[in-house]
Amino acid sequence: MSSKVKSLGVFSLAMISVGAVLSVRNYPSMAIYGWSSIGWYILGTLLFLIPITLASAELATGWTKGGGVYLWVKEAFGEKAGFIAIFCEWSNNLVWFPTVLSFIAGTFAYVINPDLANNGIYMFSVMMIAFWGCTGVAWLGSSVTAKFNNTGVLLGSIIPSILLVIFGLVYIAQGQPVQLPTFNLTSILPNLNFSTLPFVATIVLLFAGMEMAGFHALEVKNPKIDFPKAMGLAAIIILLATMFGTLALAWVVPVDKLNLAAGVMQAFAVFLDAFHLKSLIPVIAGLLTVGGLALLINWLVGPVLGLGVTSAAGDMPPVTRRLNKQGVPTGMLLIQGFIATIVSLAYVFSSSVNQAYWILSALTVMLLCITYMLVFAAVIRLRITQPKTPRPFKIPGGMFGIWIVGGVGFLSTAFTFIVGCFPTTVTNIPFFGYVAIMLFGTAFLSLPPLVFMKLRKPSWVATPKELEALGVEVGSQ
Repeated sequence: MSSKVKSLGVFSLAMISVGAVLSVRNYPSMAIYGWSSIGWYILGTLLFLIPITLASAELATGWTKGGGVYLWVKEAFGEKAGFIAIFCEWSNNLVWFPTVLSFIAGTFAYVINPDLANNGIYMFSVMMIAFWGCTGVAWLGSSVTAKFNNTGVLLGSIIPSILLVIFGLVYIAQGQPVQLPTFNLTSILPNLNFSTLPFVATIVLLFAGMEMAGFHALEVKNPKIDFPKAMGLAAIIILLATMFGTLALAWVVPVDKLNLAAGVMQAFAVFLDAFHLKSLIPVIAGLLTVGGLALLINWLVGPVLGLGVTSAAGDMPPVTRRLNKQGVPTGMLLIQGFIATIVSLAYVFSSSVNQAYWILSALTVMLLCITYMLVFAAVIRLRITQPKTPRPFKIPGGMFGIWIVGGVGFLSTAFTFIVGCFPTTVTNIPFFGYVAIMLFGTAFLSLPPLVFMKLRKPSWVATPKELEALGVEVGSQ
């Protein structure tokens, strides 16, 4: 019998996805498009958010033994592909952590002194306190992290998003100056050209994480019913919050003055100044910091749980699946923490933080695209090879529906991977040099599974006692 505690219901599961996906820190990167951000969001919803939501719901309710994307891709294409899928989902965190940590530290500076956001020692210190503090919370197990996440998502993502929209509407109602031109239907159309194509990657980064709930299949009270409900609820919350929150920023902050890292606080500063409530700026900054921490803790834990299942199969050394009494893979959390600390140190003291920020964000998206392409391919293949496996939730439309959803998702992420190799105006690197950096970085962070599988030993396979502690079933290798 599994030792996992069935502690998650529909709301908690939905909040895991919302916490992993919804982040106000992403709003400024889309607000620069003004009204056309609506078109970009609609495009992203149709081409990525809906497909990944439907695919994750079918896969999670059909294969509930634990492991998330690792199990799904392994069932479809074998152990090697499953290992690569989960490893890419984990390794992208190593280059993503510094960007979200810098948002947390930069936002928290508004609680004390905004000028601290330009102080490297302050930034690195707060980043490390946030990172290792969240790692400590993760150490306490899923019941604690779920409570922390639920509170954090509500206070730090949903409430600030609602406040942005309310403040924006009141601001307009008062006749305050609006930075956007007059609205018309053509203004919402995305402006697609060579210079804007690399920003397509932002859409994937905005909606990445909907599959995160799949890692918690063993902790759900009724996964076959709760997963579809939770994924639908999460998708609705994410789309509405991101769309209207982004527009609120675009209403008050001129595009040429919008700071991608501090754009949310810029907007709140304008609103609160107009309403004579500037004393609330530290309060808002505190809420946004909490939201950043909730986002962080989801990505700290989810992929590590998936790697624990991979390790149980004997693909990684036993230290990577070492558990504490709460069933948390503490060995992998420590390894992850030390690597992230080194990357964060290099990032904070980089000669060009903006350029480093974009490169790390682009690498994050490219690694995620590898995982998502394998997930979309898996949902198609498993409908063909395992049609009789019970799926309480199935993508509607039979094989035609599965090919449309899986095909659209696969092609959109493949296209995103390609354009992610292209440099933008943010970077000051020659075209071919930038492409080389992207491809080398992606290979370096995605191919270690092939090395591990070459070095694997029979002693690496988990014992029956370890399998029971992990709460998963791993077939003979």
